[in-house]
Amino acid sequence: MTTPHDLDDRLRAELAALGAPDQRRDLGEPLPDGGALTGAQALALFDAQLTSRLLDLAGRWLSGFGEGYFTVESAGHEGDAAVAAALRPTDPALLHARSGAFYCLRAAQAAGAFPAAPPDLPPATGADAPPTTPEPGRSWSESAPPGAVSHQDLDVDPGETEAASLPVGAGIVVDADGDATVVVPDLPQPAPDDAFAAAARDVLRGIVASAEEPAAGGRAKVFGRADLAVVPTTSAAGSHLPRAVGLGLALERLRRGARPADGEAEAAPWPVDAVVVCSFDDGAADHAAATAALNTTGWYDHTGLRIPVLFVCADGGTSAEGWVAATLRARPGIRYFAADGTDVAATYRVAAEAAEWVRRQRRPAVLHLSAVRLMEQGDGDAARDPLLATARLLVTSGYASGEELLARYDERGWQLRRVAEEVLDEPKLASPVEIVRELAPRRPVRVSRAVAEAAAHAAGPGAGARAEAFGGKPPELTGPLTLAQSINAALADGMLDHPGTAVFGHDVAAQGGVYGVTEGLRDRFGAARVFDTLPDETSILGLGLGAGLAGLLPVPEIRHLTSLHGAEDQLRGEAATMRFLSRGAFRNPMVVRVPGLASPEGLGGHDRNDDSLGALRDVPGLVVAVPARPDDAAPMLRTCLAAARVDGSVCVFVEPIALYHVRDLYTDGDDEWTAEYAEPGAWADRHVPIGRARVYGIGSAEDLTIITFGNGVRMSLRAAATLAEEGVGSRVVDLRWLAPLPVADIIRESSATGRVLVVDETRRTGGVGEGVLSALVDTGYVGAARRVAALDSFVPLGPAARQVLVSAEAITQGARTLLAR
Repeated sequence: MTTPHDLDDRLRAELAALGAPDQRRDLGEPLPDGGALTGAQALALFDAQLTSRLLDLAGRWLSGFGEGYFTVESAGHEGDAAVAAALRPTDPALLHARSGAFYCLRAAQAAGAFPAAPPDLPPATGADAPPTTPEPGRSWSESAPPGAVSHQDLDVDPGETEAASLPVGAGIVVDADGDATVVVPDLPQPAPDDAFAAAARDVLRGIVASAEEPAAGGRAKVFGRADLAVVPTTSAAGSHLPRAVGLGLALERLRRGARPADGEAEAAPWPVDAVVVCSFDDGAADHAAATAALNTTGWYDHTGLRIPVLFVCADGGTSAEGWVAATLRARPGIRYFAADGTDVAATYRVAAEAAEWVRRQRRPAVLHLSAVRLMEQGDGDAARDPLLATARLLVTSGYASGEELLARYDERGWQLRRVAEEVLDEPKLASPVEIVRELAPRRPVRVSRAVAEAAAHAAGPGAGARAEAFGGKPPELTGPLTLAQSINAALADGMLDHPGTAVFGHDVAAQGGVYGVTEGLRDRFGAARVFDTLPDETSILGLGLGAGLAGLLPVPEIRHLTSLHGAEDQLRGEAATMRFLSRGAFRNPMVVRVPGLASPEGLGGHDRNDDSLGALRDVPGLVVAVPARPDDAAPMLRTCLAAARVDGSVCVFVEPIALYHVRDLYTDGDDEWTAEYAEPGAWADRHVPIGRARVYGIGSAEDLTIITFGNGVRMSLRAAATLAEEGVGSRVVDLRWLAPLPVADIIRESSATGRVLVVDETRRTGGVGEGVLSALVDTGYVGAARRVAALDSFVPLGPAARQVLVSAEAITQGARTLLAR
């Protein structure tokens, strides 16, 4: 393995040995072989590369004495600086952890420090900012030493000198005695506070966990900055690729005239012709998330739906030889480009071609770059060091000498050393409040106001459109609704209120979803806002993540709770971390609808009887809602939509399958599990804030508190009616929100009786009941408590399910046991 010390020594020795060019060439001139780069651009790419390399060395140096907390190096991957140069600084970029050179070059682009091409060369796709010194087309002879006089200012015929022997770009300087001298200026040294130094400061702040770091503010080391259009990612095994696909799809939808969630076109954060660039390494190419993203992209292209995404695979050679190329090349619907990632000129040429193709065609492509991992593999890979390759290019093309590049490397090294010492003194996150304040902001007053505004619009300016959408008969005039019908009506109202709301998932458009909850929505709102996807939950959530990032309000449906588990990292690692990793600069609002919990008679076995919610409740900041009744479902869904829009919340709306079409509570035909849909004028009064429970009083309501949710609510109300016949008064608390739990309501209602029965239809271990009991203990509750929960078992098929799930009879018996203490 190559150590940082060996890598540094070898590079310095190789640079020194490069010597000087036979002829010097003006930096504003193009490469002599007709390449698309100028010398100034190649030098800027070298600056980005050497800055990235020195950041790797600085990271190891800092970690050597306990001050550096991240050492995933970009060494060997620095060719991606040319990819950044081929794109525009306004193209959203989702980068993997070895993207230091890309980040540095993107920072230079945004600061106007990446030189533009001269008129006779095709310009870099995104290099439209003013160039830095030296300007393309300007001879170095125009920058003569102080006191010297240029031949352009004297009546001297430069032809009198041996012009043929002059280095290209050299100048003739005439002194006071009239003697002419050929002057070849030294390569300009980097400015102390240039764009590359600023980018290095960003990265070093991340390495030392400084609270001043611009992306995550010391919470994590990521490449991210809103003003650079770099979206922070966890980049774990390609988990950010599905989001990139979703963002590309959303960008194209916005380009075609869709409006973001606030209804204002100018609120879209990206240019209309932007393309998404998403990088990953060869190790991620075989992971499920990356495979799902590439498959989904190709499928959409096959169906005629365009997604402008450029996938960039930096292949470090860790997979079987030829496997990554074969895999990427075989992807249907995705155009394949390849280049030697250690050659910046070749990489730039191919990357510019690929980026232009994606931008023009609005279709996906993959750019496969060969790379090396210089600090992780053998010494033999050092021969392919991309920094050395760029240095050779600069020397052989006549732009610099090896000694000048070595001096540049050393000067930048001292700059970074000083910056590293400075950021060490910056403050670290020092309190829980600082750490979590951007995790999941809760602004209940604003959410309540948003619900009231939606009501006012539905009853006022939007009344006509609402009547038309509901065929002249709004849901409040159709009589009592079931849970499924209430959710359907609330979704329609949400889409009427938020023009950027999109409902999608497997069969949600053509068939109305697995249980018919989205039936009729496509006919009302069109295929652009209600559409079907592949039956892949990772891709469905990725589409939602990208759409939210683009300013839309996505409402994806997952077929079953069981299906969600294979894609949970899209919620845990991607959705829930966005504000955390960007200090709130980026957000991905989303309301995920999931049919879940146990269904009648064990229908479908484990597939449709999943009672596992622990993985969702464990995700910091995630809102988990479980409506049990129709008159709760609509206002809770409105709250989730408003919270997503106002606070960027990520909400999971778990809908009990068993209660979708139930109409009765106690006896057949009583219709007590249906409810009238509230007219818009009543929405504000019936608003359900996040984290507030609902309480039912049965009998005197003084003897027992039953705390439950979902299917447990109906069972508990039936059990409470049986207990009331025995003279026991109960209060049934429907939690409604499982994250965050309604702790204040739990404590109040528990203290009122001193006897608490927790009815938890999820499993005993890791179930919701554990959280309720912990809340009681943490707040000093001193009364009696007991729990009725499902067994620690998967749900079996058919009647056997009754042996492991909670029942009304078990609740009644548990209450009697508790009361007998």
